[in-house]
Amino acid sequence: MDLKLHLPSGIRNAEIAITGSKSITNRLLLLQALFPGFEIGNSSGSDDSEVMLKALDGTDDVIDIHHAGTAMRFLTAYFSIQEGREVVLTGSQRMRERPIAVLVNALRNLGAQIEYLENEGFPPLKISGRKLTSSKVTIKADVSSQYITALLLIAGKLENGLELTLEGTITSRPYIEMTLSLLNEIGIETNFQDNKITVSQATQNPKPETRNFLTVESDWSSASYFYSITALSEEGTSIKLSFFKRDSLQGDSALVEIYDALGVSTKFDGDTITLRKENRQPTTINRQLNNTPDIAQTIAVTCFGLGIGCHLTGLHTLKIKETDRLSALKTELEKLGAEVKITEDSLILEPNNLFSVSVLRPGSLSFGEGRGEDLSGMSEAHSPLLSRGAGGEVQTYNDHRMALAFAPLAIKTGIIIKDAGVVSKSYPTFWDDLKTLGFEITQL
Repeated sequence: MDLKLHLPSGIRNAEIAITGSKSITNRLLLLQALFPGFEIGNSSGSDDSEVMLKALDGTDDVIDIHHAGTAMRFLTAYFSIQEGREVVLTGSQRMRERPIAVLVNALRNLGAQIEYLENEGFPPLKISGRKLTSSKVTIKADVSSQYITALLLIAGKLENGLELTLEGTITSRPYIEMTLSLLNEIGIETNFQDNKITVSQATQNPKPETRNFLTVESDWSSASYFYSITALSEEGTSIKLSFFKRDSLQGDSALVEIYDALGVSTKFDGDTITLRKENRQPTTINRQLNNTPDIAQTIAVTCFGLGIGCHLTGLHTLKIKETDRLSALKTELEKLGAEVKITEDSLILEPNNLFSVSVLRPGSLSFGEGRGEDLSGMSEAHSPLLSRGAGGEVQTYNDHRMALAFAPLAIKTGIIIKDAGVVSKSYPTFWDDLKTLGFEITQL
């Protein structure tokens, strides 16, 4: 499904109820399977969470998690401790190219029995569940935090708990702290000091001390696209989002500070936040995003749409996501006329004036010559889309965040999102929510 996006006028005032955090939902689903006794409210409706729930509830010997990286990591640990059960854990072609050796080695050191069925270090995996008797393990800290979280989630089921030593610089620390906080919330004791994490064995079935119903906070990563929309809109534009907490467990709540520098203010009122475009001129930004790599694409596209530059670092984990996100960002931004440089862990976007009033009227369509679209207000000499013949099409590479991050550019210019259905991985209702704000969306 390819979609053509266009914003004929300004953003409508609306309140968007964003689905529960995929990160929190998937953690709680696994904990609920290990330690029954509590219910989950406002769960994510994402494909990833549906895949996770199906795997936990099912009895299949072969489990296909498709593109769900979180499910692959978490379920590898989960099935390692399911005594007497043998499963094959597999996924899409891209999933079979994403490394998992760091986690498998750590689990093997704890006593797990895991085999590679195709390429060494990569899924699919044959997992023979057994009792894990070891309680101490060391793991590299500068790789995906999902490896670390996978170990922490099963730690309360180990007969002596877990002492986990982290080697090197910690990546995505907020996600680790989120996991520990959820463990604490259901009654499992933890400690995180320096480079060592300890999780106590759950001597009885733990459950929340004050209630048996845990509500999942809405997803800050999903909120990032509305921050981008607000930043690219006219002064005074406001959007309300729910349900969010000021003291969020999610690292991507750093959006409040990051987008303040891009001209967007955030007002908290109960569990609702109001985003507002202020009269401030943003300038080139430099951000270290090792704690919040999932919002790198959104920030880069926002800066491009604003005509400012950015230097984003701490992005080494982006190369092993649904696609190589750094390369994908460079390719698609350059098709639209940007100047981009990338390294193994950084992206530099040069300032531009491609979307200034003299070059492109906000809302005008620019799909290239011969398509019969309205290109008034934009001269061929200044149009990167015309001169490069790109047609304003953004490839998504089976990566939901490519579709989600580039969509806000429709405020500045008509744009086509290829394979737009990929957003179901994390945000199934995204296109409907954009229509609520006034975007015109046509299926091609």
